[in-house]
Amino acid sequence: MPVEVVDETVESPITLPEGIVLEGALPEASAPEGPLPEGAATPESLLAAAAEKAAAAVLACLDRSDDELCVMLVDDERMRELNRDWRGKDSTTDVLSFSQLEGEEMHSGAVLLGDVVVSVDVLRRQAAEGGWTVEEELARLLLHGVLHLLGFDHEHEDDARAMRAEEGRLVALLAERGVACAWEGE
Repeated sequence: MPVEVVDETVESPITLPEGIVLEGALPEASAPEGPLPEGAATPESLLAAAAEKAAAAVLACLDRSDDELCVMLVDDERMRELNRDWRGKDSTTDVLSFSQLEGEEMHSGAVLLGDVVVSVDVLRRQAAEGGWTVEEELARLLLHGVLHLLGFDHEHEDDARAMRAEEGRLVALLAERGVACAWEGE
């Protein structure tokens, strides 16, 4: 199950286990001060690893483990650009999804599902406001983004209820797999 993690704040790609790729870096405020000890994990690599784990678990819960997914970690400035360019909204947001699926392709063999873009800045703010960890909020945003890739939406009340129900079902399945996911429940 190839999951590509692209973090636009690291200057050169870092290859992680199982074909995971991290590109980019986190906003400077999250970087540790001073040199890291040899072999120490960086905030970027920890967040990328959490994204890979959560994305792989979400796909497994959806019986789509063979499908491909790209996760992009960006800052608020880049998210605002994407939101403005693709949705006409000149503000940042937490997660955007860009599906590669059309019609019946959704159900035929392994496919590239698309891209899920997460604002690390919003991720951190929402985790703090919600009282959960960054990893739990990241899992929530990835779950939400992947459901958008698969055609779920929340523009209308009925659609929002169906998406919320699927999110609740998947949060429980993620917990069974040892992946904590922020959830306000209903």
